[in-house]
Formats: sequence, structure tokens, C-alpha cells
Amino acid sequence: MPVEKYRIEELNHEQSQEHKRQFDYVAASVRNVEDVLQKLQDFQVAIPSWALGTGGTRFGRFSGGGEPRSLEEKIEDVGLLHQLNQSSGAISLHIPWDIPTNVASIKALAAQHGLRFDAVNSNTFQDQPDQQHSYKFGSLQHADKAVRKQAIEHNIEVIKHGVELGSDSLTVWLADGSSFPGQLNFRKAFQNTLESLQEIYAALPEDWKVYVEYKAFEPNFYSMTVGDWGQSLLFANKLGPKAYTLVDLGHHLPNANIEQIVSLLLMEGKLGGFHFNDSKYGDDDLTVGSINPYQLFLIFVELVEGMNAKGMNHATDLGWMIDASHNIKDPLEDLLQSVEAIQIAYAQALLVDAAALDAARQSNDVTQAQEILQNVYRLDVRPLVAEARLRAGGALQPLKLFRQLKLREQLISQRGLKTVATGL
Repeated sequence: MPVEKYRIEELNHEQSQEHKRQFDYVAASVRNVEDVLQKLQDFQVAIPSWALGTGGTRFGRFSGGGEPRSLEEKIEDVGLLHQLNQSSGAISLHIPWDIPTNVASIKALAAQHGLRFDAVNSNTFQDQPDQQHSYKFGSLQHADKAVRKQAIEHNIEVIKHGVELGSDSLTVWLADGSSFPGQLNFRKAFQNTLESLQEIYAALPEDWKVYVEYKAFEPNFYSMTVGDWGQSLLFANKLGPKAYTLVDLGHHLPNANIEQIVSLLLMEGKLGGFHFNDSKYGDDDLTVGSINPYQLFLIFVELVEGMNAKGMNHATDLGWMIDASHNIKDPLEDLLQSVEAIQIAYAQALLVDAAALDAARQSNDVTQAQEILQNVYRLDVRPLVAEARLRAGGALQPLKLFRQLKLREQLISQRGLKTVATGL
């Protein structure tokens, strides 16, 4: 459901004078404003296909209406987001929830909306109706080799779907672990998982990457077989140069120093990408930047510094994706807010005076180091983000336009009030 271009231009025109005043004020204090604007335009955040419907908890799920009923409609929703913000130019598919029935038409539809296919994601945390063995007690770690073989074959099938779509990476997140002491032999579980991953790794095309995602707890609460970044890094190092660690911001124990984790993984050349979200207590999967935007900024400070140190391309050398659950909010509104929060944190990090910060560190001037970071963090960079969006052809205020044009109401009228997104 594309928006007519003139509707975007109309609203942009209405807001142009106020935007110009705000942008000129901020831009006057930015030395390399054109470089920052170009980096913001280049930076794209992939939207996961499963985030386009209403999420839920183990207690219930409350659909908001107008949810995408097919992969085609999910692509249309991401296309709508990208049209509004010009920063959501990729979709990440979850298999088997989103297996294309006609690859050629799906690729054509994505191209029509200006989208590419990001990492494909496997699923061995659920039992599917047609599978022979259950993952109740794990998948790649399972004591039964037949179960492990089934999970391996599924991941290889996911790779094949990704190759057909033009993806170049596989994300593996495992629910494997144990809920009670004595249930699992930790060493054997690790070894079984490594052997399984090695078979999956061997099936990767030459130019592909595999991201090994970790999570501290849930759905198992005594141990997780890939429970932290150290275990993920162990797997990635043992697998080879095409294997990397993927960081989900909600997959840590409370108060973990994620920015330090990011820095060290970058240093080792083993940071593959991100699943962005926010949390108060655990893996809450809340809107990015809604709880702790300062932490998000500090993470981006380390990302920018680390990528610059290695001469990396900010936009393409790491995988950027949102992974959130919109339990009580409109999914499309939530995703617009999340992408905006990511762009704001990235813009702020680009404005950090790296030379001045390094000088403060070298002289152990702790106060000045804090001032350098917090002065940038307190700067309202939203006009910079909006200007980059405007230059790329997007809306100055995507969320306002979404509501003003009653786009959710249009989706409900087309798809129905009680529709449930596929895969959820």
C-alpha cells in the first residue's frame, strides 16, 4: 500500500520552514555536517518479517487489526516503512514462517519497494506440524543424533532459501539449554552444538556469513547452551572466518556492559551484527530507545570508533536489524519509532570529537571525557536525521504522516480487523 509521493511532499512542505530553522541551528555547530548527512542516508536497518504483526506474551495476544496475512503483505508493509523513513531498505525473513511460494515474484515485489533481503533466520525453537522429531529438549545440542540431524537439515534448507532470494547471511538462535540442574552435560551439549554448527557452516556459500546469536536465559532458565557473548565467540572462532557473533540488546543479564562487549568483539573482528530493542528487566523486546537511550548512544560510540579504527563501512560491514515484540502498540508505528531512535544514536555518535576524547583519556581527565560524551548526547540531532530523510525522499515526520493519512485504518479496511500475521 504505497503512499502517493505528493502526499509526502505536501506534508514536508507544510513543515519546511520550521524544519529549516531547526536544522540550520544544529548544523551550525557540526563541523562535518555533509558527511554526517550522507552516512545517515546510507545507514539502513533491516525489518524482521515477524515484527510486522502484534506480538504477545504467554498470557495472551491482542491483535491490532490490519496485520499482514502473507509474505507479500509483509513486504508491502516494510515497503511502506521504507517509503516514509528511507532507512528501512531490507527485510529479514524467518523460515519456515515466511517461505516464498514463488521466489521470482517475491524478489520482484521486494525490488518494486526498493528492498533487499537481509539475513535469513532458522527456527529450531518450535516444533512444526510436519517434522518427525521434537525440539522439546534441544535441537543442535540434543542427545539424540537424529534430532540434531533434523535441525542441521533445516538450517541448510534456510540457506538454500536465502540463496534464492539474494541474502548473504544466516542467523542461528538456539533455545537449547536446560531448566534444572543435572538435566544436561554442559560439555557434551557444547560439543554436540559445535559439531552441528560445523555441518551448517560447511553448507554456507563462499560469500556468506553465519551469525551465532546468544541469550542469557529463556526459554531455559538453568542454562543456555549459547548463553553469552563468550560462548558465541568460542563457536565463531572454532567455526572459521565466515562465523560471527550477533548481539541482541535484550539477551544479557541486567546491567551488562554491552558497549564493552561490542568494543571487544569489534577488536577481534568477530562482531557480525545487531538485533536492536530495549529492555527494563530482561528480554522485554521493547521499542528501541524507549528505556535506556543513553546506553544505545554509548553502544554506537563504540561501534563508530571501532569501525573507524578498522576502516569498515558503517552501512554494510555489519548487519543491522530490529528484533522487537509490539504487544500493545501498532507494529508499524513502533518500528518507525525504533528506526528513528537508532538513527538518532548513530548521528550523536558521529558527532563525538574522537581526538578530544582520546586526549582526555590520555591525560586521565575523567571529567572532560564525560563532558565530551554527554554534551553530544544532550544535543538534539533530530533535525539532522530529518534532513537526511528529506534528502533521500522520505517524510520529515514519518509517524505524523502515518497517522495523518490514517494508514493503519486503510490496512484494516483492506485486510480486516481480526487478521493475524503469519508465523506468529
